[in-house]
Amino acid sequence: MRTLALYAGAAAAEIVGCYAFWMWMRLDRSALWLVPGMASLALFALLLSLVDAPAAGRLFAAYGGVYIAASLAWLRLVEGFAPDRWDLVGAAVCLAGAAIIIAAPR
Repeated sequence: MRTLALYAGAAAAEIVGCYAFWMWMRLDRSALWLVPGMASLALFALLLSLVDAPAAGRLFAAYGGVYIAASLAWLRLVEGFAPDRWDLVGAAVCLAGAAIIIAAPR
């Protein structure tokens, strides 16, 4: 449960941080957007480093599935676009892969 919470928090922080850069670069917002963006990306790195895993690469690979699902939630909740069925199927496949990586007996 702790791992899932850390992954979810890391995904939210990464998306918020990247979105701040998007606002600055793509939507011509103030460069001040970079300050919370960088802080959020630092929080992302901190949260992801708190996940208990023996290998960083495996941790990052599993996180990828969570990030994809969180990005589609962001698409819906913040940007107001509904993910289509292919988005949802793709996210489900990625989450299944992440679950296999996380839960595999080692």
